[in-house]
Amino acid sequence: MKARDIFTIICKTDIGVEVVKEHQFHSTRKWRFDYAIPDYKIAIEVEGGVWTGGRHTRPKGFIGDIEKYNTATLLGWRVFRVTPEDLCKSKTLELIKQAVSA
Repeated sequence: MKARDIFTIICKTDIGVEVVKEHQFHSTRKWRFDYAIPDYKIAIEVEGGVWTGGRHTRPKGFIGDIEKYNTATLLGWRVFRVTPEDLCKSKTLELIKQAVSA
């Protein structure tokens, strides 16, 4: 059994949805979402290094993320991007609630 983290537990208890950490959504590219709710095709990507020049803000990483997110959209996924600081905040949980109920 995989260990669960606080975000997956909060989503289960507060929203009532099962969240999968490191969910692989593409078979040939082996791309993974940081978190996903497969039943609703909702993905949550945690964009780290925003202020420190992390992978997501460097040219190669940024371009790779564009390709990944566009492909996910073509496959019917809704991708929500958050910072690590915002992951467990009420505004993110409210966003997920709205997406699930839409």
